[in-house]
Amino acid sequence: MNIHKTKIARQRWGTRNRQQGVSVVLVTVSLVILLGFMAMAVDGGNLFVARNELHNAADAGSLAGARFLYLEDGSEVNDGSKPYDGINYKSANAWATEAAQANDSQNTSSEVISALRGHWSFANRTFTPDDSLTPVNLSEKSTAELDQYDPFEPFINAVEVVTARQQTPVETFFARVLGIDNVDVLAHSVAYIGFAGTLRPFDVDQPIALCKQALQDPDGNFSCNMGRFIPDGDQTGGWTNFEHDQNGATNANELRDLVEGDGNENEMYFGEDIATNNGQVQSAFQAFYDRWVDETSRETTWTLTLPVIDCEDGVAPSNRLVGTVTVHIVWAVSNAQENKIDEFAPERMGLEADAEGVEWPGDWENASTDGEARWDDFVDHFSLRSEDDTPADWRKMSIYFLPSCDYHEPKGQTGGENFGILARIPVLVD
Repeated sequence: MNIHKTKIARQRWGTRNRQQGVSVVLVTVSLVILLGFMAMAVDGGNLFVARNELHNAADAGSLAGARFLYLEDGSEVNDGSKPYDGINYKSANAWATEAAQANDSQNTSSEVISALRGHWSFANRTFTPDDSLTPVNLSEKSTAELDQYDPFEPFINAVEVVTARQQTPVETFFARVLGIDNVDVLAHSVAYIGFAGTLRPFDVDQPIALCKQALQDPDGNFSCNMGRFIPDGDQTGGWTNFEHDQNGATNANELRDLVEGDGNENEMYFGEDIATNNGQVQSAFQAFYDRWVDETSRETTWTLTLPVIDCEDGVAPSNRLVGTVTVHIVWAVSNAQENKIDEFAPERMGLEADAEGVEWPGDWENASTDGEARWDDFVDHFSLRSEDDTPADWRKMSIYFLPSCDYHEPKGQTGGENFGILARIPVLVD
């Protein structure tokens, strides 16, 4: 009876040798699985570090390329044929390649597979390589229009860099047991240079903010075919002290000091409100008028870079900063000249010497003794319009300006809308 039970037990559970054989199999499988996890943990972490460092190199390269995508004055795409700072003859692509290679991946110089300039579209989230060197005329175009890639008139606004570890692949540790000795790694980055948004200290010249509504045509495109004057209604412009987190730029002494100064002392942030004033501030205006006379002798333009605000709900006590624009001040009428048009209406107006070569309707001159006739001719020549689109009238304490159609020195950080000024500082977009 006992012998029978023993046989049954051996049949159910097997011999001791068989049990040991099963254990060996389980241990072996467990070791393989453990090794796999170790390979994933160690080699995966190693790959993550390598790829992260390659990404850093690609980011550094694309940002450097976009930073030097245009010449210092913003006149044309930088192909390396002209010095950027009087010394360096390097294209945007060369700047990008050099910056990327200067960043190591695990003590190995990053390989640059490509560094290309081209067009980035936010609408499509795509980068299109393009070697075009022709700068696009930014006037008569909206920000949305420029976002669409046009192969016949491409807006070069980005640099793409691809880095890799192919010549020196990332070596593995535990994965070697599985037959994987090394891994090729790639990283990709696109940096975009847009329009002036956040402004650095002294990027703008005078405490005057212009409304974007006065700078756009009915289709929302930036337009420089028509001049305006301020203050005129509630969608032309007004005074500003450049400050955020304030309501109203009403301190006359502060505004006067800013007129006599060198522009914004503090950084200004795109998308945030700045304090504004739609009323005329006599002491500030008089200081502006006196400086205009000193700068121009009332015979040439005064070119200024000014902040642009959204005036959809009118001007003041604060308005959202949306960009930057350069304008030519073509005339100003003081408080005492309201009824003296024969004496003070312009007789000649030319482009200031420092603005040579810009797009310009041509110098103007009229020797008539009739001030109203001279003024009407002046207004017609420079297409100066009121807010209701009628010819600008002679009005005391008013500033008449013409948006500049020419290229301009880039300003500030990318983020603003298109009012003809590119940004100086790019941003990563992909």
